Amino acid sequence: MSQLIINLPSQKVWVRKEYLRDLKDGFGEFVEGVWVSCKSIPGRAFYFETYLPEYGAMFDKLPISAFLSRPETPTPDLDLPNLQFWNCMDYGVRCLEKQFIGSMDFEVRTRNFGSMKGEYCFTLDNYHPDCDTTNSNVSEVPDEHKSHNCIELDNGQFCLYPNNRTRIYDLSITPENPKTPDFKVSTKYFQVENGVRWGRLGNTDEYFWETEEEQKANDNMMADIDDQYSHHFDHTDSNK
Repeated sequence: MSQLIINLPSQKVWVRKEYLRDLKDGFGEFVEGVWVSCKSIPGRAFYFETYLPEYGAMFDKLPISAFLSRPETPTPDLDLPNLQFWNCMDYGVRCLEKQFIGSMDFEVRTRNFGSMKGEYCFTLDNYHPDCDTTNSNVSEVPDEHKSHNCIELDNGQFCLYPNNRTRIYDLSITPENPKTPDFKVSTKYFQVENGVRWGRLGNTDEYFWETEEEQKANDNMMADIDDQYSHHFDHTDSNK
């Protein structure tokens, strides 16, 4: 079943008024809001739905560039391609808060504004939600899949960046001068059943089943134990 939309953590934000006016006017004005949900449409930016308390209204389908953490024009003022690095990859989307890294210091490497620091909010991640529909996207291809980590930048904007454009530093366990990653993109599909020469279990209904090889190994082990016992008692009898 296709998902398209998910709930978001109730993050307080400020909406740039021009986005509420179809980018025709309202520039330099800001409206307080709270994030409610997010939509994922392949080939587009994530679309955020926001509750606007002073209007008692909801406004939908705004990109991450519409939002600020404080009501002032940021410096520098990053455009959308610098705030979301990749488009949505499928209709299937999940939102999760990565607890272990949630309180660490974040640094993102932007397209055109160098490295910028910020705080972690949550992560959006795409997948293909319906096995009965043709998968024309690459959300589940190892070397194409990307996570979208939502970071509240120090300049007051929010961004959505993948792991490989992000550095994460912990006060306790990260060294003063961490290594520069020299990793390669993962291209492999990993699984643990097909092609494994281990035996098949279709001819047994035993709860504590064993493969044929395990049965032979156990039989041989028991035979060795029997031989040892026999040798021990034979040796004892001969000394009487």
